[in-house]
Amino acid sequence: MDAAVAMADAEGLEAVSIRRVAAALDARPMSLYSHFDRKDDLLALMNDQVAAEVIVPEPLPADWRDALRAIAHRTRDSSLRHPWVLQTLACHPRLGPNGLRHAEQSAAAVSALPLPPRRRGALLRAVDTYTLGHVTAELRERQGYLGGADRAGVQRYLTGVLESGQYPHLAQFHSQDLVLVGEDARESFAEGLEWLLAGIAAAIGATPS
Repeated sequence: MDAAVAMADAEGLEAVSIRRVAAALDARPMSLYSHFDRKDDLLALMNDQVAAEVIVPEPLPADWRDALRAIAHRTRDSSLRHPWVLQTLACHPRLGPNGLRHAEQSAAAVSALPLPPRRRGALLRAVDTYTLGHVTAELRERQGYLGGADRAGVQRYLTGVLESGQYPHLAQFHSQDLVLVGEDARESFAEGLEWLLAGIAAAIGATPS
């Protein structure tokens, strides 16, 4: 799987094929079919290998907020290293051994909360949705959305827009406040995560950590 994951990291998911992976391993394509029947099976195995990176080393923090914070940051870091994973999640839910270990760890993080399973599941989905949504925004801006413009080009455009007077509320921001890059993106993620966890804690009546 290392060869396939490295290929996807370097060239994108579209570059991965059983034939190319076989070539990278100096093997015949047919020899790989003894391990998986089709490309979808290969993608599922790749996804599960990457899922191992999300698992927090034991012991998991005792406080549920600390545990979810650790899981969310590892999820973000892994997804930024392997952006193609976001393309696979819809078709290949994490049901392999590592994916299930990650799910079990997430469930363990909130197991002590006095909530029914349905609400604990909703809590985990909220954190996961925030995390993957933030990663998607970071990746989009890294790749230069707005027609492939670079960071400086985006900021020049935003500066002109904000100085036009047409958007007085947006004009209260600096152009760089609206772009997720580098450490700014990590700080933005961490701050938003704290707001989310604080809101959840308030909603369920949990005492501050």
